[in-house]
Amino acid sequence: MKISQRHEWPQTIEEAIAIQQQLQSEVIAEDRLGTIRYVAGVDVGYEEKTAIARAAVAVLAFPDLELKEQAVVQVPVSFPYIPGFLSFREVPAVLAALENLTTTPDLILCDGQGLAHPRRFGLACHLGVLTQIPTIGVAKTRFIGEHEPVSSERGSWQPLRDRNEIIGAVLRTQNGVKPIYISIGHKVGLNKAIDCVMRCTLKYRLPETTRCADRLASG
Repeated sequence: MKISQRHEWPQTIEEAIAIQQQLQSEVIAEDRLGTIRYVAGVDVGYEEKTAIARAAVAVLAFPDLELKEQAVVQVPVSFPYIPGFLSFREVPAVLAALENLTTTPDLILCDGQGLAHPRRFGLACHLGVLTQIPTIGVAKTRFIGEHEPVSSERGSWQPLRDRNEIIGAVLRTQNGVKPIYISIGHKVGLNKAIDCVMRCTLKYRLPETTRCADRLASG
């Protein structure tokens, strides 16, 4: 798949903030999903003791979640690890992996935040705006926001709030396991995002998309 270059990759935090503020207005926080035939997971690992990112994308047929296609690329890291700016470190590598696909996914589940971000522009939002593919942020840990306790049953969830704004959902994907943190990336409303994540999550805590991509990124 071909992805157009929307901006240069920043060298400073100030440049990165300016890009986040500029592109955040383009985030569509409602359903613009068509038929989902293929859902992808993306993840990035790092070569030990080197500044090389290993980005992986796994494309699964939906709803049976059989692996359809995969791509892995290794690219130099050009931005340091700074909380709130993860997309500038990882998205360039993810875009390179996506460009190697012959199958364009209808939905991407990202290992990271979407609107659950101080500037409402986490990795899932950034990737969605750049690719114009619907995206969902699926994070293992909370970055910002507060929530009420989540019931222990599979499918239970609570809104994640920041300054009285709902920025995501805290979702229990399996009975009694730790919840995960779902937030809108682009072109998917929150209720639809929760439904899609649950349909991609079989017997483990994390969606199959994330699990497949994580295995590939880990080498």
